[in-house]
Amino acid sequence: MNPSTAHVRIDLGERSYDIAIGAGLIDDASAWQGLPQAAAALIVTNDTVAPLYLARLQASLAPHYRVVHVCSLPDGESYKTWDSLNQIFDVLLGKACDRKTVLFALGGGVIGDITGFAAACYMRGVPFVQVPTTLLAQVDSSVGGKTAINHPIGKNMIGAFYQPERVVCDLGTLQTLPPRELSAGLAEVIKYGPIADMAFLDWIEQHMDDLLARNPQALAYAVKRSCEIKAWVVGQDEREAGIRAILNFGHTFGHAIEAGLGFGVWLHGEAVGCGMVMAAHLSQRLGWVDAAFVQRLTALIAKAGLPVTGPALGAEVYLHHMRVDKKAEAGGIRFVLIDPPGSAVVRAAPDAMVAEVVEACCRA
Repeated sequence: MNPSTAHVRIDLGERSYDIAIGAGLIDDASAWQGLPQAAAALIVTNDTVAPLYLARLQASLAPHYRVVHVCSLPDGESYKTWDSLNQIFDVLLGKACDRKTVLFALGGGVIGDITGFAAACYMRGVPFVQVPTTLLAQVDSSVGGKTAINHPIGKNMIGAFYQPERVVCDLGTLQTLPPRELSAGLAEVIKYGPIADMAFLDWIEQHMDDLLARNPQALAYAVKRSCEIKAWVVGQDEREAGIRAILNFGHTFGHAIEAGLGFGVWLHGEAVGCGMVMAAHLSQRLGWVDAAFVQRLTALIAKAGLPVTGPALGAEVYLHHMRVDKKAEAGGIRFVLIDPPGSAVVRAAPDAMVAEVVEACCRA
């Protein structure tokens, strides 16, 4: 691999794997060496990413597999469904793929999640490799083994923990991202500061203009540091029994926005960005952070091009959707909150206080 390629290790015993981070990795032959041997591979992608990167990945995989199949799905969160999952199974079964077949997820978070879930299910588990092409997927969803599809009532509620063999983050793919998708990815970068590393938050503030301008060095550091923090958390808690839940900062409010509006109306990162603002306000109401911290975080999220005011769905709609959340217990809503900045806790909050936050942070 190119000497400039960075590596971050996810330490999970026999399920450990590397994240490779660098430019031009899709075309780098060494990025694909050492993977499980098989007669066939299947690339799962979507109709936006395929014209950009499919042929290049096929060429890189061709020396390693007798045949490389393709399943291209429609693009968007609204297609993270049973129907799309079955389209993957249709190809695997239709091509008589065996249990050694390696799946490659070429795309953003939706493709990564649904491909991983298909790999977990097909013949009770086949290997897969994450090839994330969005900033959000490179810094978050491709790492850690969470795989899922959505249900109309709740996001990511049907899935499995299933680790990839490798994550290959080609930073060159970030240059073709639409600006809205880039901003969405920055939400997941920003979240790592308040929950784990305020020095990283300082760095993000100082380099936001570079990140928005897609400066290669800035993007490389943002992806690497984000992956390091996530690797540290996942290495302690693979299945979200404890500390891993802190990675969902902003997500309880954010998932309610996505479900309330209809999946795909707001991008996941947009909902998370706004959700972090709401979670910061809730943290302040509980006395754990001050107004200056809330203002600082809100300003940074806005500078990233993300919404900081939620849609006026009504407090009851938010509360309803937040009760259908993986952190909920016995119908009680639990939030990832900041206490103090640089550290996160998972706690319940009174419905009345949550409703006050919703009303204060949303508009028609």
